[in-house]
Amino acid sequence: MGSLRLHFVSLMFLALLVLATAADSAFLVVHKKAALQKVKGGERVNVAITLHNAGSATAYDVSLTDDTWPSALFSLVSGNTSRTWEKLEAGGSQSHSFTVEARSKGPFSGSPAVVKYRVASKSALQEAFSTPLPLLDILSDKPAEKKYDWKLAVKYGPLVIVVTIVGLFIYLLISPSKSAKHSRLNKKRR
Repeated sequence: MGSLRLHFVSLMFLALLVLATAADSAFLVVHKKAALQKVKGGERVNVAITLHNAGSATAYDVSLTDDTWPSALFSLVSGNTSRTWEKLEAGGSQSHSFTVEARSKGPFSGSPAVVKYRVASKSALQEAFSTPLPLLDILSDKPAEKKYDWKLAVKYGPLVIVVTIVGLFIYLLISPSKSAKHSRLNKKRR
């Protein structure tokens, strides 16, 4: 009984210690997304990265670095692949975006962006990673999507119409009419 109580007390102490350290901490959630944009002579990738401090403390010396885009495959068109902020308040958000242009065609999978920051109560540098990008099919030869295949409508349309008319005619012959039902009901009442 005594060792069970000691385990319970030590678990409670550990839980309180974890809550106390987590209560005064910054927790950055980083989301990275990319959108392909066709331009004359190529394709551009518009990248947007959003940082959100989901913790209860302010994050200081926040630096974002996205080294996903090698210069052999992409050229920077606008913005920078890195950015810094002095601080990010608890519950606050920041956004950063840039555009790169593809130099070669093929599938590309980007790694997560890296965010480094400090918490006032801790001197060690903290690190957070963004969500990874899904596979981007850059400069792919995508076939044009057909909205509706008119050849099938022209080929089978008349047949469908004839079958529908015959089906309706058979339905009308088989189903009793409303007037026949009413006349039977009236005869039974008399």
